[in-house]
Amino acid sequence: MQAQQPAPQKDGGVARWLRANLFATPKDALLSIIAIIFLVWAVPPVVEWLFINASWSGPDRSVCATVAQGGIQPDGWSGACWAFVNAKFDQIIFGRYPDAEFWRPLLVGALFTILLIPMLMPKMPYKGWNAFLLFLALPVVSFFLLYGGVFGLPIVDTSDWGGLMVTLILSYFAIAVSLPLGIILALGRRSKMPVIRTLSIIFIEVVRGVPLITILFMASVMLPLFLPEGMTINKFLRAIVGVSLFISAYMAEVIRGGLQAMPKGQFEGAASLGLKYWPTMRLIILPQAIKLVIPAIVNLFISIFKDTSLVSIIGMFDLLGIIKFNFTDSTWASPVTPITGLIFAGFVFFIFCFAMSRYSSFMERHLDTGHRN
Repeated sequence: MQAQQPAPQKDGGVARWLRANLFATPKDALLSIIAIIFLVWAVPPVVEWLFINASWSGPDRSVCATVAQGGIQPDGWSGACWAFVNAKFDQIIFGRYPDAEFWRPLLVGALFTILLIPMLMPKMPYKGWNAFLLFLALPVVSFFLLYGGVFGLPIVDTSDWGGLMVTLILSYFAIAVSLPLGIILALGRRSKMPVIRTLSIIFIEVVRGVPLITILFMASVMLPLFLPEGMTINKFLRAIVGVSLFISAYMAEVIRGGLQAMPKGQFEGAASLGLKYWPTMRLIILPQAIKLVIPAIVNLFISIFKDTSLVSIIGMFDLLGIIKFNFTDSTWASPVTPITGLIFAGFVFFIFCFAMSRYSSFMERHLDTGHRN
């Protein structure tokens, strides 16, 4: 028998975390040291360019250009031109929406936030009413608020919409439509009825086989050629439909993967209880299948949020498009204006995409009940 050993001392705090995560092995220690050296070398100049040397306010390009370039900054100066973002902020958020009507998109954003927050909280009651208001009532109310023409509101044509507002609207409709439509297409592709299965397969494979740019181009340019003379469909609506159908085809394959991962015993157990097809899918199969593919679903949501920038090819200005459009303003033409605008756009996209990914991780942990007693 070996002699009794004393209990190991509790080792916590920063030192333990560093040893466990950065210096656990010689290879980890070497890579950590290299990474720290790189950060020490790269981060200070970036911070200096973005914040310390940056120009934060001003009336025109002169605050973002050196004396040799026709500005007021000393020669050799280089820094971010946040004055450009500050001056164009309203356009970046709302596009060419009239200044006097900004309260309308702001009200829509407030309503969306009020309805979204309880929807994201797992234990909030009245989820059915919440979903009805968020996905059915809010789109109708938002359209009349943003477009106008009722209750004395002046009409603001969708051609004047732009910026972050267009990005959020396109993403919201694409996400809200793609999930239920993707579920229907996935069930249709697995259906035992040949006609439904064939139609679902044709739709999914055709849409997945062409780029989103092609679908947007067809919806914007080719579709009006097939309409009766004098009949037109709003370009913004065509973009929403095109993006929603495109992401629905990919969503169908994601959901189908979750359905195929379900054990056969789940179907047999439902049949032993006397459940028909739709109760089986609604109560047993789909909740488990969707839980399995949450990471892939959120990945699609993030992808479509970024792909909304492609609507610029049909003459619509989303967040990235409106920023790039403002680069042509000679009042703010300077060497650092474009990179500052693109950095701001990237930061906004990162905030939304990172928030979606973190919420996805939270839901995975909340729904991961397989290891619990």
